Amino acid sequence: MHISSPAMALADRWTDYQLLDTGSGMKMERWGPHTLVRPDPQVIWPRSDEREWLGWDGYYHRSDKGGGRWEFANRLPDSWHLAYEPLGLRFRIAPTSFKHTGLFPEQAVNWEWFSQLIKNARQTGREISVLNLFGYTGGATCAAAKAGANVCHVDAADGMVKWCRENAGLSGLAEAPIRYIVDDCLKFVRREIRRGRRYDAMIMDPPTYGRGKGGEMWKLENHLWELLRECGELLSAEPLFFLINAYTARLSPTVINNLLVELMRSRGGNVSSGEVGLPVEADSKILPCGVYGRWTATP
Repeated sequence: MHISSPAMALADRWTDYQLLDTGSGMKMERWGPHTLVRPDPQVIWPRSDEREWLGWDGYYHRSDKGGGRWEFANRLPDSWHLAYEPLGLRFRIAPTSFKHTGLFPEQAVNWEWFSQLIKNARQTGREISVLNLFGYTGGATCAAAKAGANVCHVDAADGMVKWCRENAGLSGLAEAPIRYIVDDCLKFVRREIRRGRRYDAMIMDPPTYGRGKGGEMWKLENHLWELLRECGELLSAEPLFFLINAYTARLSPTVINNLLVELMRSRGGNVSSGEVGLPVEADSKILPCGVYGRWTATP
């Protein structure tokens, strides 16, 4: 097994999205025609210009009691669409009560990575099946389906799965072979093992904490290895890739490296890990947006 040193993977091919500036705990972003300011825990450096940022349409104010609220300088639609042109994808964007917009733009660098792997495999005549766990609104699901894979999208939140189906339609994938599953991820994986189903590739984006469809508690440190071990049993005889994303500071790229090495030891292949990030337009900084671990069967 070949193990690479951690590296930064930069999502720098967006045209509809732009990270304009960062500082003092906040980030200013252009989402298509609208500019939003949101908190980000990684932004612990000061603003280069301490004057109030101007021209924003929405500003999310964090509450000391948890959560927060949006302030809108201009009337915004409930939602609008954003395209990722390099892969021909289109998504619905909507500011939510918990500050998110329904899309993590830094993940585009992972979409491009596995899309090429899927396309290469499809050119040899292989059918590729992908399991996307904690799939959220389906950015990775749509990218994998667009590349030609059969995809199973799993999330415990019914609203997120519906959002994924909508994004698939916007991306021209309404008739694509995507299974939409609302379920606790670990329970679903165990049922798939009993059914004898196998997948050629795995994508997962586990939260630090979470609750399953039936109220089951998920805690990353306690349950991630258990989930990975079960997922290992779902892999086909010739798996293509395994991708882990994580946003929590509790996991370093080296930790994810070690998990994948342990999980895939008997299969050989290549393991790499690092951070995903976004370029900051104002001053060429890079905003780190989480960590990734990747396993592939071949370089």
